[in-house]
Amino acid sequence: MTMLDFASLERALNRLPVRFRGPGGVAGVVKDGKVVARRAWGFADMYRRLPMTAKTRLPICSISKQFTCALLLDQFGDPAVLDGTVGDFLPLYRDRLPTVAQLCHNQSGLRDYWALTVLHGAYPEAEFRREDALPLIASAKTGQFPAGAHYSYSNGNFRILGEMIERGTGRDFAGLLAERLFAPAGMSTAVLAPDARVPLDGVVGYEGNDDVGFLPADNGVYWFGDAGISASLDDMLAWECHIDATRDDPESLYNRLSAPAFYADGTPATYAYGLRRDVHNGLEFTGHGGGLRGFSSYRMHVAGERLSVVVIFNHDTSTFTAAAALVDAALGRESRSEAVRPEAWDGLWLDEAQGLVVRTVADATGVKLHYGPSSARATLSSDGSARGQGLTLRKEENALVMQRESEHLTVRARRLQPVDWADPAPVAGRYRSEELGAWLEIEARDGAAFAVFEGLYGKGPMERMYALADDVWIVTSRRAIDAAAPGDWTVLVERDTAGTITGLSIGCWLARRIIYRPAP
Repeated sequence: MTMLDFASLERALNRLPVRFRGPGGVAGVVKDGKVVARRAWGFADMYRRLPMTAKTRLPICSISKQFTCALLLDQFGDPAVLDGTVGDFLPLYRDRLPTVAQLCHNQSGLRDYWALTVLHGAYPEAEFRREDALPLIASAKTGQFPAGAHYSYSNGNFRILGEMIERGTGRDFAGLLAERLFAPAGMSTAVLAPDARVPLDGVVGYEGNDDVGFLPADNGVYWFGDAGISASLDDMLAWECHIDATRDDPESLYNRLSAPAFYADGTPATYAYGLRRDVHNGLEFTGHGGGLRGFSSYRMHVAGERLSVVVIFNHDTSTFTAAAALVDAALGRESRSEAVRPEAWDGLWLDEAQGLVVRTVADATGVKLHYGPSSARATLSSDGSARGQGLTLRKEENALVMQRESEHLTVRARRLQPVDWADPAPVAGRYRSEELGAWLEIEARDGAAFAVFEGLYGKGPMERMYALADDVWIVTSRRAIDAAAPGDWTVLVERDTAGTITGLSIGCWLARRIIYRPAP
């Protein structure tokens, strides 16, 4: 194992507040089972001048997923014993039901329920109660792909798991977490705090940046299973120390969480039990991030070096980049980068199989890919391909081929010819989705297009809609009810042989190919 480079780590910690600018944050490092660094800077509440500390409890958001899966394994052992209960949560589902393990591994094929709240008319700041979640999840009739075939991030998988644990044990989820996980790990102040309207310890999450300023974020989410835990930096470092202390026990919960997992065809999976298995700068690690409007978090565990890093901000900035930088600094490693400058990589493409637009934009440092909820970066290699975290891009004649290793998915997207403008009048009107039991209304106003979604949560705000290519539009959605919005919604116009519009296919990476038909 590598000796710790304390001088480099100190410099990297000193740079965090400047490199990742915002109201406040915390970061810590565990090496060989001991806390070797912890920092807290800035303010938990800038208006009340409340300092951020290592004891300030912050929402860890989707990092909670590994705790949900750990509790499942602790209480039931083999997830398969609950397979018979999956149908209770998906009574209308026409495809093959996923197993409980496939829920844990994000291989269910279920569309993400937080993304679907947009299509069901939810306002970003609306109150989302506990009882609002299960009816949305239960309305699913089909999946994005057959269970076990691919990976797709779906928060609903873990909400179902949380509900299963409560029903199967007859115990309160919060109490089980405290008794079975937090107490043994020494996480003395960590709690389930599922109501995001009531953040603990006076902490405030902030939206914005230095260009536009920072404003308090307004959250109304109630969630558990997929998120909901609040913990201090000291709590999270205790979890990392506990992982190290139990590293040699094959039956320890973290060893069981990080055991190899597979897709239905036997291919190894890179995500399982609420943990991503990945490689950074040649180092294998397990980890996970989390986000809620105004908060961002990431934890990374490099088992081979007995090294863990935790970073949490009360603003939305890349905590993965921050955590990776601390790992590199601690081990005295420099991030590797290619020096090949991209040429002719700007493009607009259509992934017809998923029904999604792909955009690539070249700059001095590589290729920026717009496809998922947030943009991804890829660096050019000498063989002409571009590689990023879990993906490889390759250009062919009039096509972009994406190998998305982390999703067990190969995408072949055809090049589109962009348009500056298209008349929205032909697509204006009211549409209905049988899959969702929801509606979409497109309005044309003097050459501009807007869309409004309506469903379980009422009629949502007007969203901007722009033409990208012939019969290819996007609805931009930058703010959603849980965290970062699902990104652009691709709208594909479907026509019959006579050119009459017969429907629309709408989707984003988290919720693909939802068909809408003209409503009478």
